[in-house]
Amino acid sequence: MKLSISSTTSRCIILPLLILYILLYPLLPAGSQFINKGGTVTVDPSPYFLLGSNLTVYCHVRECKRSYKISLDLNGVTVKDRKEVNCNLAKFYLPNVHMPQSFVVCKLRGVQSTKIVTGLDLHGGLPPDKPEDIICEVTRSSDFIGCLWKSGQKTYLPTTYNISVNRENGTQIYLDQIQNAEEIKIPRGIVDKTKKYQLIITAYNHFGVSQSNPFILCVKEIVIPETPHITNVEFENGSISAVLQWKTTDLSVHLKPYVRLCTYNSSWDVREETELSDTLIRVGDLTPLTEYEFQVRTCNSTFRVNHITVPSFTPGPTSSQRLPCSKWSSSVLARTPGKGPSQRLSVWRVFNSQQNVTVFWKIKEVTCREASCHSSVLVPAAVQTLSISAVTSYGSSPPADVPLRHSGEVGPVLRQPAPAANGSAVYVSWSWPQTKSWSTSGGEVLLHYVVQWRSVPATKLWWQEVEKNQNSTSITGLTAGVRYNVSLFAVTTRGVTAPSSVLIYSKEQKPASGPNLTVLLHEAKRIQILWDELPVNQQRGFITSYTLYIQTLDSSNQALRGEQ
Repeated sequence: MKLSISSTTSRCIILPLLILYILLYPLLPAGSQFINKGGTVTVDPSPYFLLGSNLTVYCHVRECKRSYKISLDLNGVTVKDRKEVNCNLAKFYLPNVHMPQSFVVCKLRGVQSTKIVTGLDLHGGLPPDKPEDIICEVTRSSDFIGCLWKSGQKTYLPTTYNISVNRENGTQIYLDQIQNAEEIKIPRGIVDKTKKYQLIITAYNHFGVSQSNPFILCVKEIVIPETPHITNVEFENGSISAVLQWKTTDLSVHLKPYVRLCTYNSSWDVREETELSDTLIRVGDLTPLTEYEFQVRTCNSTFRVNHITVPSFTPGPTSSQRLPCSKWSSSVLARTPGKGPSQRLSVWRVFNSQQNVTVFWKIKEVTCREASCHSSVLVPAAVQTLSISAVTSYGSSPPADVPLRHSGEVGPVLRQPAPAANGSAVYVSWSWPQTKSWSTSGGEVLLHYVVQWRSVPATKLWWQEVEKNQNSTSITGLTAGVRYNVSLFAVTTRGVTAPSSVLIYSKEQKPASGPNLTVLLHEAKRIQILWDELPVNQQRGFITSYTLYIQTLDSSNQALRGEQ
């Protein structure tokens, strides 16, 4: 029986090392052999070293083979910095090693084969930092006191923490040990709830020891509310605000709830939200169609920090210097519903004929494809206004009126446009005739302006709504060398004014070609020539003049005759 246990233990120890070796060296070169302990590997100062240390590795083979060369691999890479001491011994230099876990393999390399002698694990690490920010807390119903601390930087080595609890006179009443952790549970029954104790945490590993400042532990000062539970999450009708229902077994009357929430892959957002009742909280400012993770905790709203002086103890943090709050509840997941559009559409219209109208719309909250942002409708002559709303499965936007009638008034006049330097925008402005005045007692009221533009020849139409208190705007997204027809309309309570229009280029360019010429009359001293006007898309700017060139057949020179 004893032999069986020993054999099993040996297999359990050897197997992980073999797996590690296979991972590091899955395929050996052709002709390689594995020699079990054909020599030794030693490390100076030690296989356990402080990160950043300079190491010297000695590779010693038992059998001297003149046709082989001693080499060393570090994590599968051959170490070049070596010195051969003799036929059986070579040393290798590893400067400034910062890798916590490494593996060295000593080899004999020949012309036709490589023999693996032995290997060794290297363990780099750091001494433990001083444990800090100690926190201890317990609920009224718990049999254990939970203590947490911050261990500091990662040591990369097994680090043990000794936790001791002492009376005021220094007598130790409790000692426990835990490895590679930042929390421990202390039996509540070992301490008197009215007395003060000293808690000390000592961290140690291969490279050193570090001790925390004493923490003053008094059970009656670390009691926190019981952990609450979220029992239900609902979303109010027509809203994406969540209403959380929660409960707790704590009978304290001065508990204030706090909520924290997060979405996938985001950090926690802690909030103090509106309490609808003792067990209901409303959580607002949520994003539609998003899954949230909710947690709740409670804090004693009447708590005040008291500074306690304990002469017999070394000064240190005390358990009374924290707001007594419960632990966060278990998470509850809930997905917000969709939200119907709440803003009124911006709308415009263009008459294709007396009764055929194309209606256009825009809205910030809903993105629509270009082809679905307008529609043509037949409108009876008696209809003066259309109403349009954006409708989703979660609601509709307020209706927006599309005016169809003309106001019969003269509208504002466009000033000379100013192209931008980048050639893709034009600044336009306008003014009203001096005789125009707006009524302040129920007469005609200005609602807004509409600037409309389309390329020439007419293709796609663009437009934008401008607030009534503005008299200018910028038209962007224009193409240099393309002519645009810009029109300005004023929309009032009586209808739409007559447009003020102007032709513009965001940037003029030279013509794409010359005109086609036709000779109408050719006499001894007179020629009559006719040319066609260039198509607009080839003009690429406003044509200001034509230059005529005449060349006789027996001359290579062109004679300038004049401009038209």
